[in-house]
Amino acid sequence: MLNMQSCEKWTPYVLGLLRIIVGFLFLQHGSAKLLGMPHIAMFDGLQLMSLLGFAGILELAGGFMILIGLFTRSVAFILSGQMAVAYFMAHAPGGFLPILNQGELAVLYSFVFLYFAFAGAGKFSIDRLYCKKSA
Repeated sequence: MLNMQSCEKWTPYVLGLLRIIVGFLFLQHGSAKLLGMPHIAMFDGLQLMSLLGFAGILELAGGFMILIGLFTRSVAFILSGQMAVAYFMAHAPGGFLPILNQGELAVLYSFVFLYFAFAGAGKFSIDRLYCKKSA
């Protein structure tokens, strides 16, 4: 059984691990859009100066910055907003429930990034090297 002291000790490590995994998963959305890796047919011919192109830039750069823990709070706040906009523009018109409008991932990313904006980067981050309070 876990006790509170043990949980508190491991919290920054688990937060850092969550940030790394989420950053890696998120940057794949940007790399699929902009670099074609992994290949997703719907992004073939994507124009950089389009709404999806701009989203790809945010996903690739922001995902990488989240992954390494650089400016985590600010980047996470921006990405949380991006995912909220993505949900309301692309998914919400398809119905009220995220499970029915395929918006679960956008909602989840939005709230995980919002959490990072308040909690910081946790362990294993560049932020932690330079500013103990922001990590």
